[in-house]
Amino acid sequence: MSQKAVVIGAGIAGLVAAAALSRAEPALQIFLLDRDELPEGPENRRGVPQGRHAHLLMAGGLSAMEALFPGGVRDRLLDAGAHEIALGNGMLALTPDSGWFRRWKRNGPHVVTCTRALLDWVLRQALLDSGPNISIHQVTVEGLLGDAQRVRGVRISGGDHGMGSELEADIVIDASGRGSGSLQWLDAIGITGVEERKVDSGLTNATRIYRTPAGAESFPLTVVQANPYNGLPGRSAMVLPIEGDRWMISAGGTRGGEPPHDPEGFLQYTLDLPHPIVGHLISGAEPLTDVVVSRGRSTSNARRYFEKSSHWPERFVVLGDALATFNPAYGQGMSVAALGALVLAREVRQSGIADPGLSRRVLRGAAHHVDTAWATAIGMDVLYPDVVGGEPRLADRLAARYARRLTKAATGSFDAASALWDVTSLKASPTRVLRPKALMAALTGPLLPQTSEPPLWPSERAVLDRLRKAAEEPSTSKALR
Repeated sequence: MSQKAVVIGAGIAGLVAAAALSRAEPALQIFLLDRDELPEGPENRRGVPQGRHAHLLMAGGLSAMEALFPGGVRDRLLDAGAHEIALGNGMLALTPDSGWFRRWKRNGPHVVTCTRALLDWVLRQALLDSGPNISIHQVTVEGLLGDAQRVRGVRISGGDHGMGSELEADIVIDASGRGSGSLQWLDAIGITGVEERKVDSGLTNATRIYRTPAGAESFPLTVVQANPYNGLPGRSAMVLPIEGDRWMISAGGTRGGEPPHDPEGFLQYTLDLPHPIVGHLISGAEPLTDVVVSRGRSTSNARRYFEKSSHWPERFVVLGDALATFNPAYGQGMSVAALGALVLAREVRQSGIADPGLSRRVLRGAAHHVDTAWATAIGMDVLYPDVVGGEPRLADRLAARYARRLTKAATGSFDAASALWDVTSLKASPTRVLRPKALMAALTGPLLPQTSEPPLWPSERAVLDRLRKAAEEPSTSKALR
């Protein structure tokens, strides 16, 4: 009799988890369950609260996805219009208090940029193309079957007809995202007392999509970073190239510094940042959408320490945002999910889904990748005013102090920049920034002077100057429509 797996959630975490199981056990019959009706193309859906805002697929996450899906996904994404950008020379980034990152001849890690809807759709198609044993069903998961020793399936309702109210499985993966019911489901079968920590900076995101201006098709990914060190609300914005010759402009503000949702206020917000480059760029661009705003718990950090639970049932694993969620400003959630799925694939391949202790090993391995992203997100978010979730701990303050020194060094030292990129891209653990070259750079500071203006190539400077003139004209109605 063939073995069955249930994966709860058809977002990024669910797709990579299903790919991991299929890769490790090709004969496994996999049921991917989601309460939403999934779109037939790259379209937004209700169950992805941050879906309309900026997403970055970091190098570590892309590498994991390449290993999980037969034939990889990089080429599929690029063929669908996504952009691959080298952090070393394809990005403009203004640091909080140290000027602009320089652009180097060496590429550094790459990121992939596109809409979240396109990424979801490409991964879903890659998964379904990988084999006939994977099916997607629209149902709502109500709870777990089994007991505190072993999970044997899920209780379901609604959606697909003919599935009944119970779906038995040899393994269940909860990848249902921020709204996961795992704590309640576990409580119902006798697993209680899971430790949690939440840190909420009150981040609000506001996003608008523009047509890429003629001549600006190769303009760099542009980021004005928030400042967690000055005691003021964090305010940031980025220009993200996406598919379809478009720019996604996402502005973010922590509690007290939220971006407005009206076009005039949105534009002014970007112009009032420590450098007005984002506002100048969009002043001469044609808006294609209204300003979309999201806030609240969809931007908070929340971690459930399932791996530390004194008791854990066999055959049940939690991955992705159901395990830990991060402030989306740091762009690490999708990559953490993919790296966790890679752990799942490795463990299942080595011992099979029935091996005792498999679930605990996967949770602990996935938590290792969570640690890296969590340290980045928490280390910054706890510094913002009116953060909910407690005062910065000593370790948080020490990490933030070192990160500040390393960031300053990275504006004029490739060794420091490379270490910073490797950690934030999830290519390496946080200990990467303590290697001798990075440590020396942090101690000695940048080798080159800080720059107050973005390091643009002549052709890029011409584009910015042309678009800036539009901002200085009496009417900016084109950008405000």
